[in-house]
Amino acid sequence: MASKPFSKSVFTFYHFVRRRLGNPPGQHRHRRNTSGIPTYPEIIEGCPLASQDDDQLQNQVLILDIEGGLLRSQCLLPYFIVVAIDAGSFLRGLVLLCLYPLLSFLTQEVQSRVMVMLCFLGLREEKVRRVVRATLPKHFLEDIGREGFEVVRGFKRVVGLSRMIPRVMVEDFLKEYIGLEMVVGREVKIVRGRYVGLLEMEGERRLSLDKLEGTEMVGFGSSSSYFYHNHHQLFTCCKEVYLVTPEQKKQWSTLPRDQYPRPLIFHDGRLAFRPTPQATLTMFMWLPLAVPLTVLRTLIFVILPYSISLPIGSASGITTRVINSPISATGNTNHGAYAQPNPQGHLYVCNHRTLLDPVYISVMLNKKVSAVTYSLSRVTELLSPIKTIRLTRNRDEDQRRMEYLLQKGDLVICPEGTTCREPYLLRFSPLFVELVDEVYPVALVNWSNMFYGTSTGRSKYMDHFYYFMNPHPAYVVEFMDRMPTHGVINGRRCESYEVANMVQSEIGRVLRFEPTKLTRKDKYMILAGHEGVADTKQ
Repeated sequence: MASKPFSKSVFTFYHFVRRRLGNPPGQHRHRRNTSGIPTYPEIIEGCPLASQDDDQLQNQVLILDIEGGLLRSQCLLPYFIVVAIDAGSFLRGLVLLCLYPLLSFLTQEVQSRVMVMLCFLGLREEKVRRVVRATLPKHFLEDIGREGFEVVRGFKRVVGLSRMIPRVMVEDFLKEYIGLEMVVGREVKIVRGRYVGLLEMEGERRLSLDKLEGTEMVGFGSSSSYFYHNHHQLFTCCKEVYLVTPEQKKQWSTLPRDQYPRPLIFHDGRLAFRPTPQATLTMFMWLPLAVPLTVLRTLIFVILPYSISLPIGSASGITTRVINSPISATGNTNHGAYAQPNPQGHLYVCNHRTLLDPVYISVMLNKKVSAVTYSLSRVTELLSPIKTIRLTRNRDEDQRRMEYLLQKGDLVICPEGTTCREPYLLRFSPLFVELVDEVYPVALVNWSNMFYGTSTGRSKYMDHFYYFMNPHPAYVVEFMDRMPTHGVINGRRCESYEVANMVQSEIGRVLRFEPTKLTRKDKYMILAGHEGVADTKQ
């Protein structure tokens, strides 16, 4: 992306041209040819919503400059870094970061071509499309300007135009989250299913504009980028083009989460931060220390007794907090006044944040527990300090296995069946309700400031390693009062799914998470296109 002095020079040149035409800044310009037919749109500073009524907006098509009229940041490197690392490798991202300072001296056209070459060259089409569908929406949503989004929301029909970001990177997000009718952008050439890193020539574009014929179009973007757009077919078809200045864009605010056009519940990718040049450089400087540190932290939990693994882990930077600890002063498990003699083990029901959830509960209880999972890689099973049993998705067989484990001791189960990074709870499977007369809910929340310890790709066996690579990973474990698995509503006995919903709601209340009806299958179908069966050979 161009540097700030370059953007300012474009903006100065913009006003110089308008003064030469005899119009001071802030006034309209409308050029006509000798036949009286407009050949250039009318240029207006400001927002189209400020000068038009609602009925007029509904009859017009908004031509939206994505980079200039929707996104707050002028630096587009974070989106290319995400694709380079998640679809490629850390080495590819490092090369892109090292060359980025040199790109600031080049034109926007050259910048775009170089970043596309470094980011896409050799990558498979299906892998890139998976990343842009599952990972990029989070980063785009966090960069949307509330003022620009208000403009988009005011129009019934919106067409997006991207000048630097390839269409493959923005189309899914703009259509699914923002509701754009069509997205126009540069295409990256593909040969035999792999990207060759070349953008198509300007003359090779094929725009499907049949749906826009006969409609009145209005453009909206930034004055710093208008001269890169005013030759484009879409912008020359506009009756008016509204431009905001770089100074005005600096005052734009971030779109609040509760105003997202579609809730962000699922997303993938390893980077837990916005990969700006400074933040990405910090990450690469941390990596040489993070790799041996994650090995050390893993060995601490696998080899050492729980009584000393927790303080040693804290010394290495791991933050752990327990609320309502069930451990008494004598070191025995104590569930308070509700505790009763139980021939079976206790069933702990928790929400699912990472694969380490049962391990942290075991550490807080200071004793070994068992855990069940739908699918787990062989590497994770070998390194797990607690016993893990794989479920079969056969209800009767799964119930038999969990009953057997309860006869041997305490059992931890995550009824969601998969992890969720955002403050939402997935639907709880009701199978656990039929196992015991009472359950012990546990509310979990964790923080990752650099890498996510969850994934839906083929590298799930690396999940806990990535979590321990964070400089300061944190976990909060809150033990809640036991809940009976039977109840009465309106004079009738509750069904098992109703009890499961009550347990979900209670954990959501404690965590202030929003319960949903989404399932494990929904998550994996949205993010990965499959039902989420891990490769046991990994």
